[in-house]
Amino acid sequence: MAIEVRPAALFEDVRIILGPKRPDATVCWCLSYRIPSKQNQALRGTERAELVRKLVAQDPPPGVLAYDGGEPVGWAAVHPRAGTSFAGNRKIPHVDSRDVWSVWCIRVRPGHRGRGISHDLLAGAVDMARSYGAPAIEGYPVDNGGRKVDLTMAYVGTRKLFEDAGFTKAADTDSVLNGFPRVLMRLDLRA
Repeated sequence: MAIEVRPAALFEDVRIILGPKRPDATVCWCLSYRIPSKQNQALRGTERAELVRKLVAQDPPPGVLAYDGGEPVGWAAVHPRAGTSFAGNRKIPHVDSRDVWSVWCIRVRPGHRGRGISHDLLAGAVDMARSYGAPAIEGYPVDNGGRKVDLTMAYVGTRKLFEDAGFTKAADTDSVLNGFPRVLMRLDLRA
């Protein structure tokens, strides 16, 4: 069955991908780059879920979900860079002053990996940014040179994943994740 990617409009589906097994556990919920650091560190347990519930109800929603036969199997966070911590991140440069969008987290559920769903999610993130009139979209993956990336750190994607989607390297960054440098990859959405 084909993978379908669409904006994350249903909180329960987002919860399946990002939520903890115990509702009161404090997990990322893909908020670490989406909200200011102080707020991110202050939110605990169910407060994080409630914030994500509010974000899912907003326009634009906080990302896209991949579905396999109606079952949510993957997530990609995508949003205007100005509304993320990348707006003021000192390690990841701004190439120019355009109102670009950022994609910073790609996650596929265990049992569904190795089927190219990350590629589908990145394409869906690009489509969503384009549908909102973004002039360009950026990602900040690791440049791992084909070497294995620890699964807990693979959420940012790899340079090859972004290159396969048509992105090109726009800048080096001062950010390192899992021992690999991160690069700023960009795809122009307006011809």
